[in-house]
Amino acid sequence: MWPDLNALSVFILVAQERNFRAAADRLGVTRSAVSQTIRRLEESMGIALLQRTTRSVSLTEAGERLYADVEPAVSDIRTAMEKTETLRTRPRGQLRLAVSSIAERFLAGDFLAGFADANPEIQLDITVTDEEFDIVSEGYDAGVRLGEVIEQDMIAVPVAGNERQLAVCSPAYRDRFGIPPHPKELSMHRCIGWRSSPKAVPYRWEFAEEGKEFRVEVAPEVTTNDMGVMIKLAVAGAGITFGMEESFRNFIGRNELVPILEEYCPYFPGFYLYYPNRRNMAPKLRALVAYLKRSEGFAGRNSL
Repeated sequence: MWPDLNALSVFILVAQERNFRAAADRLGVTRSAVSQTIRRLEESMGIALLQRTTRSVSLTEAGERLYADVEPAVSDIRTAMEKTETLRTRPRGQLRLAVSSIAERFLAGDFLAGFADANPEIQLDITVTDEEFDIVSEGYDAGVRLGEVIEQDMIAVPVAGNERQLAVCSPAYRDRFGIPPHPKELSMHRCIGWRSSPKAVPYRWEFAEEGKEFRVEVAPEVTTNDMGVMIKLAVAGAGITFGMEESFRNFIGRNELVPILEEYCPYFPGFYLYYPNRRNMAPKLRALVAYLKRSEGFAGRNSL
């Protein structure tokens, strides 16, 4: 028999008040409604729980035992419901994000630190990954990826302006080996490639010419899934590498890396925070979206 939690709650109030009318007043219902609820509970259990007279209400032995066993449990349920209610109204709890490793501006620290400071009851759990998967089935609240790989049924909010990918090398490599005049001649150079996972093929470098996109399948001498390793090798003169301009910006500014083939590297829509289209968004996620839209340098012009 599945317990009628509403009837048990009414029984607990009557047991505490020892009075049907007082219990009815606390519940905001009629005395008759309380009496009928108790009668249905007793009938479903097959035993009397209350002794009723015209002047008083008392518990039977079965009623005493039921009250002693059930009241703490119902109190725990009520507390749990109240805690859940606060999650509906207040930004709190763990917020799980799956973020691309090349979303440099989002991961830089200032934005996330500011959000954490503004929302002390939210605990950020950030997984940096370049694997593509269903964030919903994996238990994430939201993700950050390039717009072109986000599913169309997701809500997406820009976290930055347009981005582009660049081919770069060190000044020493340029001076020693020269630079290819066209991306298709990259096969004649030492290249440092990227792959998303050990079983994945190396990423094919994407360019555009006269508005038409094309890919170049380089034969990298070194392949890694870590952009930091790629940059260190390129700075050390190991070859040409390819990635987001934002990842190279500081190194270009210090003349540790130089961009090449720029005329074949067009801009495109950058990174987006994306999440499921749900009617009742959790306050913790709503707080992140609102903070993102308010933050200077992150508010985008359009969503997908």
